Amino acid sequence: MHLALDEVLGQEVAAGRRAPTLRFWEWSTPAIIIGCFQSLMNEVDSEAAAQLGVEVVRRITGGGAMFVEPGSAVTYSLYAPAELVQGMDFAESYAFLDDWVLKALNSLGIAAFYKPLNDITSAQGKIGGAAQKRFAGGAVLHHVTMAYDMDASKMLQVLRIGREKLSDKGTTSAAKRVDPLRSQTGLPREAVIARMKETFTTLHGGTPGTITPEEFAAAEQRIADKFSTAQWLRHVP
Repeated sequence: MHLALDEVLGQEVAAGRRAPTLRFWEWSTPAIIIGCFQSLMNEVDSEAAAQLGVEVVRRITGGGAMFVEPGSAVTYSLYAPAELVQGMDFAESYAFLDDWVLKALNSLGIAAFYKPLNDITSAQGKIGGAAQKRFAGGAVLHHVTMAYDMDASKMLQVLRIGREKLSDKGTTSAAKRVDPLRSQTGLPREAVIARMKETFTTLHGGTPGTITPEEFAAAEQRIADKFSTAQWLRHVP
């Protein structure tokens, strides 16, 4: 549903039927979300994922694989007209679109900074990564997943990544947790999200909104036609 909504809402903004939107995701089950161009076989241990009840899905943006569990991550999507990043290359647009996040994290005492091409990091290690898609109709989708408190041991079982990847995320042992937001703020995840919303609206405005029944219906159709299909998941084997 989240991945289908990314496509639907991005296209709605491109068509001018929806205003620019910031959406925070909430995860109800464990999942691996691989990038549009990633090899499923290279990134995911499908047998381990099945045994641990971790769903594997593919998104429409590039970038690397994400492992999430309920309450373990802060994930958001920004849907905006393409004019917002006109004339910028991808590196410039990543820095521009994540600037408000850095301000929010800085206000919580995290000395976060942008690391090209698409990382949000600190001296203690990586906090999160971004990915983008630019729709032909004239919109940009920019989304980020940041680790709040993740089970690094389980992540190692389901993702085919080396220990250097975990080290980059701020942990040196598979027995530890990847928890930059929790350990560096000491705040509940909900408080981090609240500060992010507050910072965004202070800088750029905005009012609370909802996803319409028509948008949900369109997303349900995309799930059936695309995002739940083996053809989409395995289009890069």
